[in-house]
Amino acid sequence: MEDLVVTQKGFDELKEKLEFLKTVKRQEVIDKINVAREFGDFSENAEYDAAKEEQTRIELEINDLEYKINNAVIVDSKSFDGKSICVGCYVKLYDEEFEEEVIYQIVGSSESDPVNGMISNVSPVGKALIGKLKGDEVKVDAPNGVMTFKVLDVSKKPFSK
Repeated sequence: MEDLVVTQKGFDELKEKLEFLKTVKRQEVIDKINVAREFGDFSENAEYDAAKEEQTRIELEINDLEYKINNAVIVDSKSFDGKSICVGCYVKLYDEEFEEEVIYQIVGSSESDPVNGMISNVSPVGKALIGKLKGDEVKVDAPNGVMTFKVLDVSKKPFSK
């Protein structure tokens, strides 16, 4: 498998979620299983089956998070040169199709949340933007067709609205 690129914030969120699953959710499921066992016959015990399925899902999620944490490459914002777009930085773009300014933060794939302006470095737009400079025109070959952006600004910190 490959390394997982994340910002420090994203890495901290992965660790918090892992801790929550290990300490809170695991115990909740154990309690559900113990209650369901009291109902007797496991062959027709829907509560027991549901609790065991939830336990499996949580353990898979814990394993996934542990893998991500162990293989994470944390992007150091100190290495940002202030000019070229990289993971962790913010970009202000002019979207030529919709004739509007948009602001994104470039993040690792596990942090991606396009609705909230966080796009993955491995998404078509993210890939096309990496390394670009203020003033560059960027054409993105996306599933919906070619998108064209002009890079208006690049920053280590969020833009004020």
